[in-house]
Amino acid sequence: MNAMNLLLEALPGMVVTDRDELRQYQTDRSGHVSPGVPMAAVHPRSVEDVQAVCRIAHETGTPVVTRGAGTGLAGGGIAGNGEIVLSMDSMRGILEISQANRLAVVQPGILNGELNTELAAYGLWWPPDPASKDISTVGGNIAMNAGGLLCAKYGVTREAVLGLKVVLADGRLISVGHRTVKGVTGYDICALIIGSEGTLGIIVECTLKLQPVPTGPTATIGAFFSGIEEAADAAAAITAAGLVPAIMELLDRRTLECVSAYTGQSLLSQGSSYLLIQCDGAAALEEAARVADIIEAAGAEASITTDPDETSRLVDIRRQAFPALESMGMMLVEDVAVPRDRVTDVFRKVLELEDRFGIMIPTACHAGDGNLHPTFVYQGDTVPDDIWKAAGELFAYALELGGTLSGEHGIGLLKRQWIGDELGADLLGIQQQIKAVLDPRKILNPGKIFPPTI
Repeated sequence: MNAMNLLLEALPGMVVTDRDELRQYQTDRSGHVSPGVPMAAVHPRSVEDVQAVCRIAHETGTPVVTRGAGTGLAGGGIAGNGEIVLSMDSMRGILEISQANRLAVVQPGILNGELNTELAAYGLWWPPDPASKDISTVGGNIAMNAGGLLCAKYGVTREAVLGLKVVLADGRLISVGHRTVKGVTGYDICALIIGSEGTLGIIVECTLKLQPVPTGPTATIGAFFSGIEEAADAAAAITAAGLVPAIMELLDRRTLECVSAYTGQSLLSQGSSYLLIQCDGAAALEEAARVADIIEAAGAEASITTDPDETSRLVDIRRQAFPALESMGMMLVEDVAVPRDRVTDVFRKVLELEDRFGIMIPTACHAGDGNLHPTFVYQGDTVPDDIWKAAGELFAYALELGGTLSGEHGIGLLKRQWIGDELGADLLGIQQQIKAVLDPRKILNPGKIFPPTI
């Protein structure tokens, strides 16, 4: 019996075979589209359902692509010909919230924003804060080790996960990590699964490390600078002073142009780059006052606000960047990360690439952790060759500065050809050997992370 018949028999009411409905899984928010339609999509309702899918896939050698909300920007959740999509959208329950242990146990399909709405009643929150937090799933964020605006202070997703239950390629269920704050027994397989992009196992339950909701006023500063280098240097000076704002975001002139056009605001009349700072916690006002002194010493005005409406307006300038860029055309959204004192160098490189290739590369930056998002805007259905060439040069430059190909979006399909440049042959081979142990038939999200020749 073939995989399709086995799925229909084992999982009645959970298997989608309509080709028009399946087309949504050929792409994600990266804009990349697979050349073929997947064979089926399964919407499991339990861990046992996921195990059944994996056993069938393992026995028949059928590839499985796990799918969250499709908000990925690296093509990591895209499926094609002959592949099963395992959509986790029906597994979105909260199984436990423990105030005493500051943890929650949830299913992977719950949305970040949905979870934090529930946690607010307990005075707790889950810190990961990707731009897609209102529409992205917890499981997807863990699979990609997602970041966001709050990473500099609260870390990426890995720092907010205690344990996982994972279904392996052959259907076995394992538990990794702990419910305890500390735990060092054996290899840290939990950390290995986080960020593995669905290539090592399927996350079916998540034990999350929670934080108390910050108390006291939130202090926000939105400062406009005459140039991007001045703004980047001010951000570096804030970090060098030992200050750790909850949010420290930087937008260049190109991005401000796009946000202005999208929202109807005249942002460029205030400056050609924008630095957003937000301080939280009991010492927020004191910290913000020190930040303001640094910003003013760098030549910009720095007014501190605790007013909710004004705070929302200032933060919204940053949060509107992605929708504004989407309105300009197709995008290749990148996310190199470099040491924080080299951010200015990357902005200079972006300007040089724009001039030499005659292309537009609006760039936003999580200035608190050195993660930049150069966004290559183009027209048409496929990324032009000159865009890929410029992006390749930018990747090489980030590595030259001691940086990395991806700070938070992952490798997926879009960056797999460059992964060896960062890892080197030996480490790349070791990672492939690890996959071979956990997925010997190479059925879990094939073609992602590693170049197809490996």
